[in-house]
Amino acid sequence: MCPEWEKVGKKGKKVGLLKTPRFRGQFVVRLDDKGRLRIPAKLRETLQQNYTDGLILAAGPRWLDAYPPEIWEILEEKIMAKAGLHEDYRALIRYYIASGVESEIDKQGRILIPSLHRDRANIQQEVLVVGSLDHIEIWDMGQWREYDKWAADNFERLSKEAYS
Repeated sequence: MCPEWEKVGKKGKKVGLLKTPRFRGQFVVRLDDKGRLRIPAKLRETLQQNYTDGLILAAGPRWLDAYPPEIWEILEEKIMAKAGLHEDYRALIRYYIASGVESEIDKQGRILIPSLHRDRANIQQEVLVVGSLDHIEIWDMGQWREYDKWAADNFERLSKEAYS
């Protein structure tokens, strides 16, 4: 357990809702026939209250990342600053950054996931939308189950590294 956690909630300190706006939670959602995904209300609320009401979708090898534009621009700046130094950064730009597309949220709270992105991440109809602090991840349920098993098998090691 993280040493700082022991102080939380003791001696009159208020314990309540988290103060820092982050994307949190896991939500099972189905894509419609046109490849649109309804952003879960809790995640949409965080987006609307703290960022521009839109997302930048980028395709990873097994999932999609959806970033608020303000966070995506910071990510781009960091990568661009290093791009001239190493071919690996150029490869990252070609593979990941170049896949970034603007995705506006419609009046029903949906985004369109382009077919190229669905194909790369093997996204089918049933997906898991994961709040990942500064962005949102979109996983096909089959891909998520594989990953979740790995994460569960490695949880103790991962948590020790993260909380130490």
